[in-house]
Amino acid sequence: MTTFPNFRSPDQLLDHARHTMRFYHPRAIDPAGGMFHYFKDDGAVYDPRHRHLVSSTRFVFTYAMAYRQFGDPAYLDGLQHAVRFLRDAHRAPDGSGYAWMLDGCDVEDGTQHAYGQAFVLLAYSHATMAGLEETRAWIGETFDLMEARFWNAADDLYADEASQDWRTLSTYRGQNANMHAVEALLAAHQATGEARYLERAYLVASNITQRQAARCGGLIWEHYDDQWQPDWKFNIDDPENLFRPWGYQPGHFTEWAKLLVQLEARAPGVLTDDLSWLLPTAERLFKVAVEKGWDNEFGGVAYSLAPDLTVCDSHKYFWVQAESAAAAALLGTRTGNDAYWTWYERLWQYSWSHFVDHEHGAWYRILDRENRKLSDEKSPAGKVDYHTMGAVYDIVAAMKGPRHG
Repeated sequence: MTTFPNFRSPDQLLDHARHTMRFYHPRAIDPAGGMFHYFKDDGAVYDPRHRHLVSSTRFVFTYAMAYRQFGDPAYLDGLQHAVRFLRDAHRAPDGSGYAWMLDGCDVEDGTQHAYGQAFVLLAYSHATMAGLEETRAWIGETFDLMEARFWNAADDLYADEASQDWRTLSTYRGQNANMHAVEALLAAHQATGEARYLERAYLVASNITQRQAARCGGLIWEHYDDQWQPDWKFNIDDPENLFRPWGYQPGHFTEWAKLLVQLEARAPGVLTDDLSWLLPTAERLFKVAVEKGWDNEFGGVAYSLAPDLTVCDSHKYFWVQAESAAAAALLGTRTGNDAYWTWYERLWQYSWSHFVDHEHGAWYRILDRENRKLSDEKSPAGKVDYHTMGAVYDIVAAMKGPRHG
């Protein structure tokens, strides 16, 4: 019988985050610049040159948070190393955008993505909170870039993708970039205290989880056209697309639930808007995610649901479990409802049994329905265990913070 740690203990959770971080540090640091982005299960680097904006920004987050939590100066060095590469390699020399993918330091794909630039905003915000004062001005700089290039005042949401020179704006619209913009805006407000970031986070959250959800049966569909009408067939033949999968995403439901609880906690004294919808929406999204997505036979929350809310992709992804556990903890803390803590324990026990690599560290990325690994690639570009360590930090902050319920 498996013996589990106490998942309600902040110290034990932080020990797990430290264990996860040891998988990446110091082996992730490329002395030539930036971080390595591709790791096998045992930590071996299998592509030393390719760089992805999502990994580059998420490494800033993981090093900033590790330094803030554990105070190891080596993490501060890693943070500065990661920020330098983001600024010098991904950012265009004229400041007009950030390259999506690099081959070494050469631009391989210069497409401008709101999703990626939301993570740039998140990175600078967390670097600032870790004490790098030079990044403080870059928070506003990044927000202004997103404002000028992606924000559409008619929709009150961010567009998604543009060509490298900004001459062509894609007609695709997506909720995912907007969701991570909310995450980044919350961090920007925390780092600076500027109300405009919280006001924008509220507006985006309201429009995605209320207005857009009303167009999609009360839930959050992933894909829309340029009029923000749901596109029910986008990527229907590519359900495992890394950033734009087809279907309702239970993991995004729970990620939104977490963000809505965080927004509600931050809003008093800053926003005068109606806050009454935030908690009920968070609870409804979490309920659908776990009731429709949980695999009663093999455990874990499935990746995707079809429009009729049946499972259409039964694979288990690491980030879905981690974000769902974080949402359960925040909802449990906020409401005092023990049902959320039951889900919290269930999600952690499943993840501890199947996803956590207790030997080498970090979490496996993806399992099939029966919890078998699909490859030995633990961390390809985009992963870096930002979700798993981030979930731990969110949970610990909720446990240590004031209770709302």
